[in-house]
Amino acid sequence: MTSTAEKATRLQELHAAPELLLVVNVWDAITAKVVAETPGTQALATPSHGIAASRGYPDGEKIPRDEMIAEVALIVRTAGDLPVTADLEAGYGDPGGTIARAIEAGAVGANLEDQMKPLGDAVKAVEAAVEAAQKAGVDFVLNARTDAFIKTDPETALTEAITRGRAYLDAGASNFFVPGKLDEAQVARLVEELGERKVNLIGIPGSIPLARAQELGVSRVSYGPWSQNVALTALAKLAEDVYAGGGLPADTRKLN
Repeated sequence: MTSTAEKATRLQELHAAPELLLVVNVWDAITAKVVAETPGTQALATPSHGIAASRGYPDGEKIPRDEMIAEVALIVRTAGDLPVTADLEAGYGDPGGTIARAIEAGAVGANLEDQMKPLGDAVKAVEAAVEAAQKAGVDFVLNARTDAFIKTDPETALTEAITRGRAYLDAGASNFFVPGKLDEAQVARLVEELGERKVNLIGIPGSIPLARAQELGVSRVSYGPWSQNVALTALAKLAEDVYAGGGLPADTRKLN
């Protein structure tokens, strides 16, 4: 089995490589198994929203940290030699301790949200996470996230994101995650200001094409809760078809 340290190094390499890293988020053991066994998969990512929803909690750190870490550990075991990066929201009030727990569970990367807290507080959270990874002796991929494009004025979101991205990278974050529906010009500006293979995006309906993201120098595209929504859409459509007198789609595959 590949060690945690080796997985961390591999995940760092995947983020720095010229090829765009694509990670389809998984939220439990069976989804981890299906994606891990899909040709082309190089790493797995967990969505905090998706894990919380699967356990009956709303998004926003409502799920107890112990339950979140337990699910991450299960996904890590299911993933085998593939590196796993976990969405750990804003660190559950203890970013350093949460990152330490995630590393103990076998995760080698994490998203850490700023929730648009004052910049000084957000930087301290990044520093605590980086310190925890250093103490563990793991080349952890800390993906510092800003909610600038979600929670601020669209006219100032880009400037705010650049300011925060610089601060988080200077504090030791490996990458900078900017969820939201960004256009090509915004993505290009972020990469120009923060560096190639440093900016990570989320795939949502209407996102820029993956090929264009790679051309612009984006490091990674993940899918957050959207992969779960794709699965739930298929389930809802099945129920609708069954109730209308139909049945299973002809292209259904037995994956469990």
